[in-house]
Amino acid sequence: MRSITILCLFLYYSIDCSIAIREYKKEDLFRLREEVREMFQHAYDSYLKYAYPYDELRPLSCDGVDTWGSYSLTLIDALDTLAIMGNYTEFNRVVETVLQKQNFDADINVSVFETNIRIIGGLLSAHLLSHKTGIKLEPGWPCNGPLLRLAEDVAQRLIAAFDTTTGMPYGTINLRSGVPPGETTVTCTAGVGTFIIEFGTLSRLTGDPLYEEVAYNALKALYHHRSPIGLLGNHIDIMTGRWTAQDAGIGGGVDSYFEYLVKGAILLEKPELMSMFREARLAIDKYLKKDDWYVWATMLRGHVTLPVFQSLESYWPGLLSLIGESDTAMRIIHNYHSVWRQYGFTPEVYNLGTGEASSSRESYPLRPELIESIMYLYRETRDPILLQMGEDILRSIQHSARTQCGYATIKDVRDHRKEDRMESFFLSETTKYLYLLFDPDNFIHNPGVRGTVINTPNGECIVDVGGYIFNTEAHPIDPTMLYCCHEAREGINISEIHRIYKILEEEDNIQFLTMIEATAKKNVTKDIESKNETTLNEVTSKNYNITKDNSESKENKIDQNEVLIKTETRTGYVNIDGTERENSKNESSLRDIVKERIISYYNNTNNINSEDEEIHSSIDNKTSGDELDTEAKVEVDDIIIPQKPQDAESLQPPSVTKAKEAYKLLPKVIQDFLNSDWKRKPKCEPQRMLERIRKEKRYPDHPDVNEYKYLLTPAPSFLQRISIAGEFLSKKQLEM
Repeated sequence: MRSITILCLFLYYSIDCSIAIREYKKEDLFRLREEVREMFQHAYDSYLKYAYPYDELRPLSCDGVDTWGSYSLTLIDALDTLAIMGNYTEFNRVVETVLQKQNFDADINVSVFETNIRIIGGLLSAHLLSHKTGIKLEPGWPCNGPLLRLAEDVAQRLIAAFDTTTGMPYGTINLRSGVPPGETTVTCTAGVGTFIIEFGTLSRLTGDPLYEEVAYNALKALYHHRSPIGLLGNHIDIMTGRWTAQDAGIGGGVDSYFEYLVKGAILLEKPELMSMFREARLAIDKYLKKDDWYVWATMLRGHVTLPVFQSLESYWPGLLSLIGESDTAMRIIHNYHSVWRQYGFTPEVYNLGTGEASSSRESYPLRPELIESIMYLYRETRDPILLQMGEDILRSIQHSARTQCGYATIKDVRDHRKEDRMESFFLSETTKYLYLLFDPDNFIHNPGVRGTVINTPNGECIVDVGGYIFNTEAHPIDPTMLYCCHEAREGINISEIHRIYKILEEEDNIQFLTMIEATAKKNVTKDIESKNETTLNEVTSKNYNITKDNSESKENKIDQNEVLIKTETRTGYVNIDGTERENSKNESSLRDIVKERIISYYNNTNNINSEDEEIHSSIDNKTSGDELDTEAKVEVDDIIIPQKPQDAESLQPPSVTKAKEAYKLLPKVIQDFLNSDWKRKPKCEPQRMLERIRKEKRYPDHPDVNEYKYLLTPAPSFLQRISIAGEFLSKKQLEM
């Protein structure tokens, strides 16, 4: 018995050492990198040949199918992979194709979560990488550009999902009409907390704080609804805040919430998000961690409910490497890789009790999470065993998933049967992470030793210094570019005049006011016209802060401090961080202006043209003694509510002819308003929603909102960490 034990120990250590001492030369890495490139190209070419313009490729049928939204999903999802692999010609061609053909104004229901991470994330990443490919950039890039506008167009279609009582979004949205009728109010945790990277990037690039604030508010809502022991459930009712699925874990339905706390903190320099993760991590390690595995437990008491490992949990070691805990991450990833070696793939669910794949969740849909963690850890440790793990994954996919028309999902890891589907994340994530693992010199891995100086509307800006943050669909965001457009907490950078009007719109009266001005010029005497124009000029200058000099020099950048957000505060205006800005001359609202104009219109009837006088005289002849007192002052409320009460029984529906006659008696400005498309405006008003969030302050700020020391993690490049330290830490703290 003793000899058998010694033999087993000898075999164990000899096998372990053989793996540990394997070396990969530069030529080996180059060969593996090029094999991954060929893998990507085979799948990508097959999609273009057999599936485009459908969302996804069916690699066994050699055709395409729409899955998530009928918007050529795989093409957009794979766009930045082309740039990372250096295929700039194809990248530029696809960008032109997307800009010419893509239209998201479609009457289709889509997943808010998937559309955000795949479409918005893909467009933003391609926008930020486009300067590397030789494509012609618009003036003002990266704060301006067609891909950025397209990404914002999609975000504007998703924003209605956040118009809920808790601030947590619905799971489904109609791209044209908003939240579908009868849509469920139950959403998974990841579906609530996976927006801060994409929406934060949009806000920093465009200057519109709406996106970042609604995403941040959703994160705070989840944090507010955590259990007394610090755990979060799997599904929550976004209207009541009640948890409908109370199993707590780090896998499917929850995973990217934790991921976005860490990555959002680093990308947007929000230390409170990192603090939220640290708190969650304590509860996870206490209740869910079992011998370097993670199980599922009740969120209220921490009792184990599901002793399983999910393939989606494989992101966790990579996430730990971002906060400097590579030793812990290496122990965990060895466990996960052991499952891969057992089957050649990781099943969706692996039962830790039986040591077998779950009979109902035994598939492998070409998921990237394990190779993602391997890539992060190799970049941090340079341990060659991680290269061996990556090559194992590459060999398995090449052997069992490759088809004549692409790469297929493994239906059952136990016998490697195939399923007729290739999800878009195979080209967006799996092949990208494999390529970056075997290409340590890729610009994505830049440790901060080099950078590029570009000219922006805000002056010179240094970009490409590394520290790229990947969203959960592996779309990289350059943090430095966000600060090329976002002037740190000073105000809002708006690059287009029409966006100012859209942001400041209140109660649909911008268009209404414009029509009033046009009518006033036609129907009022020169004195009244002059007075109204003066009033309008004052209103314009006071409420929009756009001076004559700004109008005459549209080519020049707009003074950022002059662009304000209207909200309900004492002064009426706030900066991007929510602080009030003094403006003592903004007491009048658009409603008051409209009311004043209509009163002015009615109280100057003697100055109206002769045609209108004839109409009024004919009305006077038919009033049978109830003559209008032209000397009396008419208030605007009298137009809406009769001065004399009327008997309800005597009111009769007018005929069509009489209705038309009555309609003609209305002032032209009201006729124009009634003829406009005001009835078809979307129910959700984003600016009102933002104002409500700011006014209610439903969720208090985290106490660690200024603890910038939490941001000094290994994830940013060296130069970025120095920048953070120099900007936010005092000299005394640095000395300590």
